[in-house]
Amino acid sequence: MVRRLWPDPADEVDAPACYEGERRQARADRPYTLLNMVTSVDGATATGGVSRALGSPTDRAIFRHLRGLADAVLVGAGTARAEHYGPVRLDEATVADRVRRGQGLRPPVVVVTRSMALDWGSPLFDGSEPRPILLVPTSATSGADAAREAEVVACGDGSVDLVDALRLLLARGLRTVLCEGGPQLNSQLLAGGLVDEVCLTVSPLLVGGDHARGIVAPIDTGGSSPVPLELAHVLEADGFLYLRYRVG
Repeated sequence: MVRRLWPDPADEVDAPACYEGERRQARADRPYTLLNMVTSVDGATATGGVSRALGSPTDRAIFRHLRGLADAVLVGAGTARAEHYGPVRLDEATVADRVRRGQGLRPPVVVVTRSMALDWGSPLFDGSEPRPILLVPTSATSGADAAREAEVVACGDGSVDLVDALRLLLARGLRTVLCEGGPQLNSQLLAGGLVDEVCLTVSPLLVGGDHARGIVAPIDTGGSSPVPLELAHVLEADGFLYLRYRVG
């Protein structure tokens, strides 16, 4: 049973429905962008290299619901490799809802990669539609595998320019983007002022060791400032906390 602790406390709520909220509007120059992450109490975002052990059935229901709302799922190449990403799979009811909203049947997976060192035999490149989108710097070499298995979009020189990347995604009609990490990509998006909402599951675990690094990795931004968040809701079930924030 999921309780809402704030606002308007309630003994039982439908957790995914709490993430509907107000209509998410794209900006003039980029999509509305959400981060969705899970972390232990001490800040670990993975155990054994993957995040699944930190989650819960409710966390996975929220994860699927947010994917169903998104026009695209954005992920860093390291996370895509570690978590063995494949195409987004949605149930029939979610697909029907997307059709009614005028969205594509499934959101494409969009991978940020500087080197395109990807496993072309992974489930992500199984030929399903829509094809993955690779965001790469102009200096990256587009091989035959990349051209055959994905849409390659060049943005930035030496590294991916995320401002330009999001602008290009919006031009493709992708108006809501769900970012699933990892921490390095989260850092770059937040430093660029490119995030509108943060959805965070806090798992009642202490992981310790080198795992506890946080959902945002340290980056050299020339003196970055803290990002203010406005709390939208707090849910709880079995010791897990489900937090939703608006940015700024």
